[in-house]
Amino acid sequence: MYCVMQPLLAAAGRRPSLNPLHFFLLILSSVLIAAAGYIINDYFDLNIDRINKPERLIIQKIIKRRSAIAWHLVLSFIGVAIGFYLDFSTHVTLLGLSNLICVLLLFVYSISLKKKLLSGNIIISVLTAWTVLVVTWCEARFFLFNPGDANIHKIIRVTFLYTGFAFIISLIREAVKDMEDVEGDMRYGCKTMPIVWGFNAAKIYLAVWFIVLVLALIVVMIYMLQLRWWFAIAYSFVLIILPLINIFQKLFKASTPQDFHKLSTMVKLVMFTGILSMIFFKIYA
Repeated sequence: MYCVMQPLLAAAGRRPSLNPLHFFLLILSSVLIAAAGYIINDYFDLNIDRINKPERLIIQKIIKRRSAIAWHLVLSFIGVAIGFYLDFSTHVTLLGLSNLICVLLLFVYSISLKKKLLSGNIIISVLTAWTVLVVTWCEARFFLFNPGDANIHKIIRVTFLYTGFAFIISLIREAVKDMEDVEGDMRYGCKTMPIVWGFNAAKIYLAVWFIVLVLALIVVMIYMLQLRWWFAIAYSFVLIILPLINIFQKLFKASTPQDFHKLSTMVKLVMFTGILSMIFFKIYA
């Protein structure tokens, strides 16, 4: 979002609230909290992961189980501390508190919510979307004191676009992961979508979100046609929409954990190319 915010704020005669160093610290805090979340999730999922992905275990193979909690606490503390530091050293507010909430949600997800129908998927998708939204949140003071500025409406529209994309693509990936991990999840009493609804219903659920996402992206491309953002249009079609259609087609043929693992990897790549498309706002600004 920094690529989006900077030119739009410059057009309004304003600098971003976060200088490059502060922006780096914001990213670092998100990465540390995410890493802490992965560690605590793997800690509580060790038995399940021994079934679902024995070759990709982190706990015991890379990090000793006795050290996992310590690593989780240290990384979480640093991530939250950076948030409070940014609160006191910039005009940003409540960033430390929001980081603390993210840590708590990831912990609750790991011990409970991930085993419940849809709850875990929604939590992870909300947290993924927050990593996009937080950059706009850092400019909240500008929005409050300049409510009529036309650039604010542009920022809000673009924020809504990328936050929505991050949320939906994360929902898709989490559901695909549930289908990949069904064997271990079923053995340890998880109530994930493919276990409760069955694979066919889970695929229909995914198909709906694929259709919603592709249609939304087509609408965005039509808007870009009016702006004559030709490279952005080509990029979006080749690296976002076509891969989504390809994943959609492969979804209904997938039947093994290996199939769903490949789909999950493909979804991650689309997530990356989608977020990377923000660079075009910097290019065309």
